[in-house]
Amino acid sequence: MSNSEMLGFLTGAASVWLAVKENVWNWPIGIANSAFFLVLFWTSRLYANAGLQVLYIVLGFYGWWNWRCGGAERSILHVRRTSRAACAVLVFATFAGTLALTALLARFTDSRVPFWDGLTTALSLTATYMLTAKLYESWWVWIMTDVVYIPLYASQRLYLTSCVYALFLAMCCKGVVEWRQTLQRSEALPNASGPVGEEFQP
Repeated sequence: MSNSEMLGFLTGAASVWLAVKENVWNWPIGIANSAFFLVLFWTSRLYANAGLQVLYIVLGFYGWWNWRCGGAERSILHVRRTSRAACAVLVFATFAGTLALTALLARFTDSRVPFWDGLTTALSLTATYMLTAKLYESWWVWIMTDVVYIPLYASQRLYLTSCVYALFLAMCCKGVVEWRQTLQRSEALPNASGPVGEEFQP
């Protein structure tokens, strides 16, 4: 077990738990987590997942700002739903991203699992983008992603990381429950106004 894997475990667990609780500090801790996993995945020849960490860092800074100032009149952003149009765009982008990444990894790297590396990278980017927008459905995308990540990392002998993602899976299920309750409470308010519960449009 490497230092980067252990630190990735600690910061990853903390960032996901804080995201479930809608705590904005999940973003700076998540940025640190991405830095540790960048080192770990590069040395494990999971190149797409390593490159993904760079994008995570960029999205982390954006999410940090958006959660604090992305609401109406630069206010705190609230949990909201994803519109059908936005879902269609996100599904298409994930599908196209998977195909492109798989082809690039197979042609230009010695990745052992180009399709699975590409698929999890595309899904993770979609889920992270949705989380920056505080979309309830982001947790369902993370659940799908973690279901693939767990055996993928185990196959590369990253056993602790595989266990981490099993923990993430459980936390994502908790996120589904808690964010749904937040939406239900906001939608039950007779005079609710602002972005709470509104649909996100592409």
